[in-house]
Order: sequence, then C-alpha cells, then structure tokens
Amino acid sequence: MNETIKNLLERRSVRGYKEDLVPEEVLNEILEAGEYAPSGMGQQGTLMVVTQNPELVARLSKMNADVMGTESDPFYGAPTVVVVFADSNMPTCVENGSLVMGNLMNAAHALGVDSCWIHRAREVFASEEGKALKAEWGVPESYVGIGHCVLGYRSGEYPKAKARKDGFVIRV
Repeated sequence: MNETIKNLLERRSVRGYKEDLVPEEVLNEILEAGEYAPSGMGQQGTLMVVTQNPELVARLSKMNADVMGTESDPFYGAPTVVVVFADSNMPTCVENGSLVMGNLMNAAHALGVDSCWIHRAREVFASEEGKALKAEWGVPESYVGIGHCVLGYRSGEYPKAKARKDGFVIRV
C-alpha cells in the first residue's frame, strides 16, 4: 500500500498524552505541512500560532474548558498546541483552516507524533481574553479560530478504528 494512503487510513485522534515535547525539527516539519495546505484560490488566508509553553498551554486549555462548561482538560495533557486561524473575510475560511488542521494531523502521524483536533477555537478567540491574546500575538482581528491541534506522544494504547458506515460512498 502507498505510504501516504496508509498514513491517512491509520491516523487516529489521541486523548491522553505524555509530557514529552515534540522535538523542534519534527514540529517544524509538521508546521510546514500545515503551511502547504490547499486554500481557496491559493490565497493562503490562514495562520498558525504554536506553543509549547506550559503556562500558555494551560491557559488555552482553561479557556477552552470554560467555553465547554467543564473543569477537565480538553487538551488531554498534550504539551504542544497549534491554534489555526483563518481570515473570515474569505468565503472559504472554514474550509481553508480545516485543510490546515488536516495537514497538521496527518503530517504528525506520518512522523510518529499523535494529535487531536480540539474544537471551540472560534468561541475561545471571540471572548475578550481571546481577542487580547490575538492582539498580543499579532493575529489580525478578521481572523477567527478554526481549531486547536494538540500534539504529543500518547500515554496509552493507540485507538482502534471504528467500523466504517455502510453507504459512505454512493457511486452513480
């Protein structure tokens, strides 16, 4: 089987991480894959903010948990967070940001790094605290949160794939 197809078929979301950081050179490869994600008309209206700073990761996790109405860690202890933003002035902003998220997670898997897409980035960065962080980071106001891509190394067993649904593909 083709290695790219194999990676796409085998990747799973991981919901439990060790404290070990993703090495800088591996993280850079993952981020480069995100940069090369397709975008509507090639306009590249997305950007990524990445952190391995434990205090900032904890702050982002708490902000996300607040949106969810819980005190649990929605980042599952992952030590690396990549927040993907997209320019809301572009009609394909959600699609563009989603492609970046997909590239990040698939590249991570190909390099032996585990990942999970954590939702609620739009709500987190629409809050006053989120807007202040965006301003601090130099993220333009028109950019909305698409997702938090958490990265790290799993602390438990690798998840098994669920059975695929019948009728997923309709040939006409």
